[in-house]
Amino acid sequence: MNELVHIYWHPDCFKHETGEGCYDLEASPLIQIPERHPENADRLRNIKSILERGPIQSRLNWYIGSRATYEGLSEFADPSYLEHIYRIAKQVEMTKKAARIDGQTTVVSPGTLDAMHAAAGCGLNALNAILSGDCKIAYSLTRPPGHHASRTLPDGYCLVNNIGVVAEHARKAGLKKIAVLDWDVHHGNGTQAGFYDRSDVLTISLHMPLGSWGENHPELGTVDEVGIGSGKGYNLNIPLPYGSGDRAYETTMIRLVKPALDQYQPDLLIIANGQDANQFDLNGRNLLSMSGYRTMAKIAKEIADEHCGGRMLLIQEGGYAVTYTAFCAYGVMEGVLGITDALPDPVAYPPSIEHVGNINGWLEDVEQKWEAASGMPLV
Repeated sequence: MNELVHIYWHPDCFKHETGEGCYDLEASPLIQIPERHPENADRLRNIKSILERGPIQSRLNWYIGSRATYEGLSEFADPSYLEHIYRIAKQVEMTKKAARIDGQTTVVSPGTLDAMHAAAGCGLNALNAILSGDCKIAYSLTRPPGHHASRTLPDGYCLVNNIGVVAEHARKAGLKKIAVLDWDVHHGNGTQAGFYDRSDVLTISLHMPLGSWGENHPELGTVDEVGIGSGKGYNLNIPLPYGSGDRAYETTMIRLVKPALDQYQPDLLIIANGQDANQFDLNGRNLLSMSGYRTMAKIAKEIADEHCGGRMLLIQEGGYAVTYTAFCAYGVMEGVLGITDALPDPVAYPPSIEHVGNINGWLEDVEQKWEAASGMPLV
């Protein structure tokens, strides 16, 4: 019997209006024509569209999710932080003027609260579908994204960490060990910070080596950030060189990610499913194709089958090339379903554009730094 993916979405996610300007900043007086903020609703509309219309549509079951409650959000987000966001949102509702917070890139608009609650709620719906046995693979297709938000701070277009909310709920539901694999091109700093001193949630992030970008993002994403206290050895950062593409990511999944997850043996695998490592994304500098995402997802599903009884939850994160992001998200769905060639890639460049030198040497350096910082073998 062919496996199905349950997809949860909510129309409220389209209500979060991020406006336009100079990329993700406010408009520049030097520029005649401003552009839409990269984190806009069109990227979600296109992912939904390609999944509904593409060849694997019969393998997808669609559900409109529900909004998370305040109590649901506060399972991860600090109540004082939530109250801060609510106060900003109330002011925005009164003035009908969006507010830019977190160094001007993260936007709160009149529809943001509804979208924020819907995004977390769909993640919880997807988790509950897995826990109840309704499905093994579920996908929360929502926005705004969440993996940069810590328990007390917004960051990088993110207000509430949807993965954090889901992971906390899963632990309270009785799962002993949760693994988060983040292949968004940016470091999953908020998720890292949220579980940095705990061993019940293993966080793994594959990302370009961008480092810190401000007060709300103090984490560097370097290999030596391995966790503290009982969490030491349960945060694995794998910064990949600029220009990494399909071969580098596949090698990393096989050489570092799979052994780490084999050691941990999680009860549930959560994927921070960002597609901004794609070849055409203005917000990233790596070169994944649709095929690369398909391969990563296939490997991740094999890991979930081996350790989690196939239980795998994907939560949408970044991806800002409005057209190609959708094709890469489609590639992920093909990968988790074990489909190799349902939809051809319309625009990808050949693998020869990838130029990262000796990726095995780079990953060997990651291994050595990890072992030195954590005191634990990685493989």
